[in-house]
Amino acid sequence: MQILLTSLVVLILSTTHIMAQDISSKFPYESKYIDVHGSKMHYVDEYSDPGNPDQLTFLFLHGNPTSSYLWRNIIPYVKGHGRAIAPDLIGMGKSDKPDINYTFQDHFKYLDAFIRQLDLKNIVLVIHDWGSGLGFHYASQNEDNIKGIVFMEAITRTMRWKDADLITRYIFKRFRDEEKGHKMIAEKNIFIRLFLFKVGVKRKLTNEEKAYYNSAYPTVESRKPIEVWPKEIPFDGVPEETHAIISHYDQWLKETETPMLFLYAKPGMIIKKKDVSRLEKEIKNIKSVYIGKGKHYIQEDRPHEIGQAISDWIASSEL
Repeated sequence: MQILLTSLVVLILSTTHIMAQDISSKFPYESKYIDVHGSKMHYVDEYSDPGNPDQLTFLFLHGNPTSSYLWRNIIPYVKGHGRAIAPDLIGMGKSDKPDINYTFQDHFKYLDAFIRQLDLKNIVLVIHDWGSGLGFHYASQNEDNIKGIVFMEAITRTMRWKDADLITRYIFKRFRDEEKGHKMIAEKNIFIRLFLFKVGVKRKLTNEEKAYYNSAYPTVESRKPIEVWPKEIPFDGVPEETHAIISHYDQWLKETETPMLFLYAKPGMIIKKKDVSRLEKEIKNIKSVYIGKGKHYIQEDRPHEIGQAISDWIASSEL
């Protein structure tokens, strides 16, 4: 009996070790750059088939404060299904940091031009966080160029302060304060050091992973994009421009027939249990898949479950 128990413990420990190692910190993709509005945007471009004009294009869009690095373990799962494009939003990752305001509209201006300049067609959006807002907005304006949408921990509607829990209200009101928000995000870098590295991920990121994320924002000035993003979340209609955009695509999500794959984790952070039920009822052509335990940056906790769900969905769909 003792030998059996010992063997079982060894098996569990070795399996846990294998699972932990299975999430790679490597980014084995060639860096490419394209000039957009006078600045360089960094992206990776994998599995392109020039001989297939009808090839699907999987467009991976990250949010705050991440980059294309977030998708490193998921990109391989679309091989054989289509081309994979993963850009760094302007001012983020390895993309240039021009002197702009970094509002939602600024980001969309650069992303829209990026898509047009690369002439991306037959797009399947794979979106998360603010990448979801940008992706949903693009899809609502360019539905004829969208074959499908995969979304997770996404911004699907506007918010009201009274609906937010006490912690969310406290933190995001401080983020919106010019002095306090600047000190917290730009000076102390808590959006990366605390929210990304600890609060938003269940596992402990490796030193290599932390170094990659940190490398994009070495100075107070370089953190302007991640400081602005929290202020763009429309609480009670403010800011008005972002509120109008999200309200519009919220309605579009209820009307479109675009095929969608909705991936969610528990407990999640943006997407909670009530949101899962709401989205399953509101969106017509949707398949939802529970991928396991996770918080916000679920690509760092469940990359293989996400990738496999995408691969299975594509294989079983007629996009």
